[in-house]
Amino acid sequence: MALRHAVLAALLDGELSGYQLGKAFDVGVANFWYARPQQLYAELSRLETDGLVAGREVAQGSRPAKRLFRVTDAGLAELESFTSASAKPAFVRDDPLVKVQAADRADIGDLVAQLGERAQAAQAKIELFGALLRRLRGDRTEEEFLRRGDRVGPYLTCLRGVAFERENLDWCTRTITVLEERRQIHAPS
Repeated sequence: MALRHAVLAALLDGELSGYQLGKAFDVGVANFWYARPQQLYAELSRLETDGLVAGREVAQGSRPAKRLFRVTDAGLAELESFTSASAKPAFVRDDPLVKVQAADRADIGDLVAQLGERAQAAQAKIELFGALLRRLRGDRTEEEFLRRGDRVGPYLTCLRGVAFERENLDWCTRTITVLEERRQIHAPS
């Protein structure tokens, strides 16, 4: 997957400015694709040059004009082509996993602290995604929304984000417990 596909997918709900796109990435898209604001603006420019998005200027009174972007028919065709192509296998590249791999030669106190921070971040994302899921489904039950909701894609990817962060939280908590127990067992008497 390229950043372009994540941007095109984020623009499916309507026109967004670069700033709004960045916020959409922070809240929803970041659970499966991370991008810095500079990357988003550069990608919007490339997408516009390629005819996959169209931008327009919007006056804002006393503030500078902003540009809003929407997916074009060519952009929709690009997304359709992307979604029908075979997906590449996923892989994990995560610094904490390397650090835990080296735990037998590391300062356990530092590692436990870092894992604690990761666990707190996972809990915060779980809460953020939970609020987003409630907002997306409104007053409907989850099953009702999944059967009849207008745009189920963002909801399903958010559910995956929740599952991913719950697994991160569980793994960090378990790893902290194991490392702390081992530190007590192996502490000099």
